[in-house]
Amino acid sequence: MVRHLRTLAVGSAGFGRQREAIVKRCLPLADHIARRYGGRGEPFDDLVQAARLGLVNAVNRFDVDNGADFVSFAVPTMMGEVRRHFRDHAWAVKVPRRVKELQPQLIRARAELSQRLRRAPTASEIADHLGVGRDLVVEATIGGSNYSTISTDVPVGTGDHYRTFGDTLGDVDTNLDKVLDVETVRPLIAALPERQRTVLTLRFFENLHNLKSPNASAARRCTSRVYLPKHSARCAAMSVDPNSRSPDK
Repeated sequence: MVRHLRTLAVGSAGFGRQREAIVKRCLPLADHIARRYGGRGEPFDDLVQAARLGLVNAVNRFDVDNGADFVSFAVPTMMGEVRRHFRDHAWAVKVPRRVKELQPQLIRARAELSQRLRRAPTASEIADHLGVGRDLVVEATIGGSNYSTISTDVPVGTGDHYRTFGDTLGDVDTNLDKVLDVETVRPLIAALPERQRTVLTLRFFENLHNLKSPNASAARRCTSRVYLPKHSARCAAMSVDPNSRSPDK
């Protein structure tokens, strides 16, 4: 049928009918190839469309004089079109084309090297095996994690343990803004005499304005209710300027 197609004038009615007949006869083969790539997150109809597009391309490009049969040429062409569909449309996040095209080679290289080395291969070993740069292997490995994403509303538990994936994600720690302040003040407070540190601890950390409790420790009793509010501000000033006059003087 293909040889007869090549004897017809391109664009003629006979050429169109013959090409259509070839395509219809090979449609089951295209659908079979599409099913091989099913279950990978892409709609089956899209895979069928890609495989049939590859079939049409194979009919248009096949050279009857190269000695090969049509099926051996059409199958790789259809498979290539389906793979191209995955490369161009299936990725959840846009990554460079070279990263996409390297993914199948990475998978095969990891399998071969893991079997040979009996351990997971390093990025350098994979790069040497494929004959590419190590940086490209690292980039492709990181990019491979962007192939698909999941919704934050996907359930990750059942029954009493039901929750969404979003509930398992961390939230912004409201105390992060205090880290810089704490780390800035820490060495300044440490440089104060013990009595001044006690004043700051009672005033700002234990929120004590005076010492009314009869159970106050000896360390607290040594700081009078008049001394505490009067000198706490001066202690804080000393922590900022160590050259300030000591409250005890």
